[in-house]
Amino acid sequence: MRSVAIVGGSLAGLRAAETLRFDGFNGTIHFIGEETRLPYDRPPLSKEVLGGKMEVANAGLISQEAFDALRLELHLGKRAVGLDAEHRAVKLEKVGTGVAGTEQATEEIAADGIVIATGARPRELPGTEGIGGVYTLRTMEDCLALKAEFETKPKVAVIGAGFIGAEVAATARDLGLDVTVVEMLATPLARVLGDTMGQVMADLHRENGVDLRLGVGVNEVAAGGDGRVASVELSDGTSIAADVVVVGIGVVPNTEWLEGSGLEIDNGVVCDETLLAAPGITAAGDAARWPNRRFGETMRVEHWDNAIEQGIAAARRLLAGGWEGEGESGSGEAGGAVPFTPVPWFWSDQYDRKIQLAGRSSPDGKVEIVAGSLEERRFAAVYEREGKLVGVLGMNRPRHVMQYRQLIVDGASWEEALAFAQG
Repeated sequence: MRSVAIVGGSLAGLRAAETLRFDGFNGTIHFIGEETRLPYDRPPLSKEVLGGKMEVANAGLISQEAFDALRLELHLGKRAVGLDAEHRAVKLEKVGTGVAGTEQATEEIAADGIVIATGARPRELPGTEGIGGVYTLRTMEDCLALKAEFETKPKVAVIGAGFIGAEVAATARDLGLDVTVVEMLATPLARVLGDTMGQVMADLHRENGVDLRLGVGVNEVAAGGDGRVASVELSDGTSIAADVVVVGIGVVPNTEWLEGSGLEIDNGVVCDETLLAAPGITAAGDAARWPNRRFGETMRVEHWDNAIEQGIAAARRLLAGGWEGEGESGSGEAGGAVPFTPVPWFWSDQYDRKIQLAGRSSPDGKVEIVAGSLEERRFAAVYEREGKLVGVLGMNRPRHVMQYRQLIVDGASWEEALAFAQG
């Protein structure tokens, strides 16, 4: 293998590039990204950078010197618009041209191996197109624009009480802003954490002054005469005055550019358990979907830690080779490749609480508090599925989260997890 194209210039793509070099690959690495900035960390966009506690320069994932040392062929400010999987050729379009299919606007990069790390983008709220003061949060530019809005002391409405919406709400409250959060579910995060833990999250925000509207949808985001948002009209007939609206209703994998490529696309790029999507093509990060044998399920994980580990694993899968003559998706462990079987890990800072989640939480299995209490907002809770420990949720209990994460790695049973709690 003499060349690799990494499509996606964020965390997973950067870690893939670093791994190729650190593991001895001396060929050409094409590094493709829509943004012109060096790769930067996204979690601070809803927290430290948005709240003015971190400078933009400090959000970078790598120094210019270290980036230069990777000896990458840079294609920044360019968007992937097509893939010929058979010939491993990526078609690029310069961002902002709006012109596809012309010699001036497009180019093609062919490589022996490809890592797809194009991530995901926030879902838009229908009917808000062209209304000033309505934001989603994904890029540094999104963050800086919203930060400038927050400096005017607006009334803020957050639509969606998932982790991004909750973090933005917490940051806005820390800045002393009036915040209303609207969530269609009767309990925030109930589909992920279950009703009991979701209620704890709801109480946390109410205790910090958020006006939380649950079990209600949005009929309209209404604009005033100046074209900016003026109010949010809800399905229960009530209205919320708002100067700024932040939409946090989930994300969509960036896979449209792969239509017609021959890859299987189903809520992400479908890979085998070694992250191979097709011969010579792997995927990593928010755009990748693969069977994780540790949990017996096919998953797509939108977490920071997963982007790191999966970027590394996707690069090493290419270096392992062994896909020639194996069919469309390659064999499970050919050429020294190994299955990717992480225990996903995630954290969220809200107010003075650090919320951490490791493994796979579920609203359907058993949930037990193994340390602390819900009342003091300092606890660890474990999740069960089919007699096994599969997840741990902690609030200001990092040590316990890491301990139970290791038990998940070790394949502990539910009984073993509860016995560990007893000391």
